Amino acid sequence: MRPVKRGGPPRSADFTSYRDATPDLISRLGPYCSYCERQFDALLAVEHVQPKAPGRYPELIGRWDNFLLACVNCNASKGDKEVDLAELFLPDRDNTFIAFTYLGDGTVKPMDAPADRRDLATQTLALVGLDRQPQDRLDANGEIVALSRTAQRNKLWEYALSARSKLARQPGNRIVREFAIDVAKARGFFSIWMTVFANDRDMRNRLIDAFPSTRASGCFDPVTTEPITPAPNPDGLPHGSKI
Repeated sequence: MRPVKRGGPPRSADFTSYRDATPDLISRLGPYCSYCERQFDALLAVEHVQPKAPGRYPELIGRWDNFLLACVNCNASKGDKEVDLAELFLPDRDNTFIAFTYLGDGTVKPMDAPADRRDLATQTLALVGLDRQPQDRLDANGEIVALSRTAQRNKLWEYALSARSKLARQPGNRIVREFAIDVAKARGFFSIWMTVFANDRDMRNRLIDAFPSTRASGCFDPVTTEPITPAPNPDGLPHGSKI
């Protein structure tokens, strides 16, 4: 998950309708699901960190600090589940980039860490269904159609590998680098690109700058691009900096 800095509320009072926060959230965080990192030009929902179900945290329904963005899959998986902020890694308060390991087959695993930290990572993946196995379908020609989030991550891994291969042949080609960043912004999956380009500081810095609010999170060293721990939690949110 891409760590982000949401920043202070864009208005002095809470939102009367939480849906009105959508433009400000997309402007600050980019058109990406805060959990699975997919890019969406539409169909992104205002995601309540603490659930908005009737009688559950009514004081937070219009509260800016309780908003993220989520795709229909992650939002439906999370639903009205109870959220214990101390028992999860969340992208607006933790360095979620290092909480998970992204693999070429499209799966996401908890990081290799002490058991208590692995437990938090495991619970976070389960909350939004990122621990599920892919459910791909075949088209009329027998070709796999990447419908699941896992399959889409796998496909983007291949795109990122292709871009890395091209840059290996032309490492100084600025146009190739810029085009790769354009593809990354258009398709999303920040953490996959960062993982594939683990040994290319220039590309990683370009990615950190290209995805809104990532640099502002303070979760990456501006020179080495290595993750910073504990997370700075620049918005001062409760139960932040857990990793």
